[in-house]
Amino acid sequence: MTQSASIPSDLWQWITENLPDANADKAVDVSWDRGDSRVWRVPAGEDDTFVKLSPSAKDYEREVVGYAYAARVLAPHEAPRLLAADPGLQAIMTSSQPGRVVRDLPLDREEEQYVHERAGNLLRRWHDASAPASEQDRDIIRTSMADQADEAASCLEHAAGHLDNKQRTLVKCVSLELPQVAERLPVVYRHGDYATRNWMWHPQRGHGVIDFERAGHGIAVEEFVWLYAAVWATRPDLRSAYLAGYGRQLSESEERALRLLTARLAVSYLATGLTKRKPALVERGHLVLTRMTHE
Repeated sequence: MTQSASIPSDLWQWITENLPDANADKAVDVSWDRGDSRVWRVPAGEDDTFVKLSPSAKDYEREVVGYAYAARVLAPHEAPRLLAADPGLQAIMTSSQPGRVVRDLPLDREEEQYVHERAGNLLRRWHDASAPASEQDRDIIRTSMADQADEAASCLEHAAGHLDNKQRTLVKCVSLELPQVAERLPVVYRHGDYATRNWMWHPQRGHGVIDFERAGHGIAVEEFVWLYAAVWATRPDLRSAYLAGYGRQLSESEERALRLLTARLAVSYLATGLTKRKPALVERGHLVLTRMTHE
């Protein structure tokens, strides 16, 4: 991969201004497999740095603030550090993070439980350091919950024929209950995408986290939706390990909100898959809803 074929020229100029010994010949595109992900690993001397183009100004702003927060509340080995940022380019340069991405990492059962326990511990420390939410933050959260309730109602209209009675009832509950249930829940400064694709594990240095472009205030239980949908349904041992690390069980209201938020995500997968003719999304939505209504 050549620099000219991968890294835009204006971005490369910015990289070399901040990293004079950057090696263009060994730069590697490490973007996620989605359209808006643009990330490169750029060697510089004996170290690697990572350069990211944020997909939007809002993502850029959230991530810069998220890196500052991580530097304040996490140990140096637990999160990468921001080395440079440019709002015009929406570019971010960071240090490398020790370890490997946990998603698809081959771990034996005991080690996997330990990784999840440490992940819960890190997130609890992240949440506990949160500054109080402003009224503007709370208004944004209320709008988000109302929007998700409306989305569930819209998806139900579109996908009702693909759901059984239990699934339809669950999705309807999202539209009726979510804003009221969420109003009573703890608000924290969230990582925003605390899934295993953003966890790093190093056998000696332990657990770390990357990617802060979705950081911001929200209800704490939103951090658990992906885990609830993708992991905990079939691995209750990992849920137990994670919450042991987090240091508390979820309240009854949090459990209900988690269920509703996960159902919203699942029916969104299903409706989007039907509309865009993407069988993988249809299958994912069906799988999550089936697990939730037959557990």
